[in-house]
Amino acid sequence: MKKIKASTMVVTAALLAVSVSACDDKPGATSASNAAPATSQQATPETGSVQSKFVTIATGGASGPYNIIATTLAEIYTKDLKTNSKTQTTGASVENLNLLHQKKVEMAFLMSDVLSDAVNGVGNFPNKIDNVSEIAALYPNYVQIVTSKRTGIQTITDLKGKRVATGAQNSGVEVNARNLLEGFGISYNDISVDYLGYAEAADALKSGKIDAAFLTSGLPNSSLMELQQGFDLQIVSIPAEGMAEVIKTKPYFNAMEIPADTYGNAEAIPTAAIKNALAVRSDLSENDVYLLTKTFFESLPQLQTAHQAAKDINLESAQQGLVAPLHPGAKKYYDEVNAK
Repeated sequence: MKKIKASTMVVTAALLAVSVSACDDKPGATSASNAAPATSQQATPETGSVQSKFVTIATGGASGPYNIIATTLAEIYTKDLKTNSKTQTTGASVENLNLLHQKKVEMAFLMSDVLSDAVNGVGNFPNKIDNVSEIAALYPNYVQIVTSKRTGIQTITDLKGKRVATGAQNSGVEVNARNLLEGFGISYNDISVDYLGYAEAADALKSGKIDAAFLTSGLPNSSLMELQQGFDLQIVSIPAEGMAEVIKTKPYFNAMEIPADTYGNAEAIPTAAIKNALAVRSDLSENDVYLLTKTFFESLPQLQTAHQAAKDINLESAQQGLVAPLHPGAKKYYDEVNAK
């Protein structure tokens, strides 16, 4: 079985905060050789603060790990780097990349498969998005396909003919759900699709409006933790043998397991995972991104307290599995740490 180490994260700064509509949970703002170019004016390193007056972090659904971790991070940035930082809930990865491209946010949490599509101009991105740099590979997102025990659904192939929530339309969840289903010989024509975010999918499962749902995130997912109370929740397996074939053409996937007792499951359940990524606009200054990266890693204990998924973030694996150019500011920080 192909394993990955849960990765690390890092963050960025910026110029402008904007409110946009999203399609995951209810949207709304809350308070190197391959290094990418940085073109913004440099801040003075001695000040300990970033040049950017605002740091807007695009996240995902309100109940997801992206938003929970980023909310704590924004508070830290505001306090330690003397900038006005806030999070913005969105439909997650695809929307976040478009917001970066439009310069409406400065930093974003993303799934690596969607980021890879964006920098290569494939999938949801007919044109390459070139004003985006990565600052860290993060923890793995686990594909959590959930159903009720009464449906009889055991594995991903049992979803054929069922009503399935595949995530908010064009979200990272929906992109990897579609890719995984296709990898196991199931197209959207073979199922009845509902585009629902985490909280909506959990509610629809509870009311019996859908048979199963994809909720791809770090572990545990708070919506599933809540659903588990009073619901005969069952995690659907994604067999490792099938994943081995999928990985041949979609190498950003990894075969992993949801550990026993994550959601009351007696045994570990085989599934797929995708690394998360922390991305910034390439035009942010080297010094700003250096300070944001440094502060991010120095704040890991607080981020790990905010959400369990952040416990899988570590400096050692932050540069493993990068799918976009590394920002010079992040490279400066890694070089500094490695020189010690």
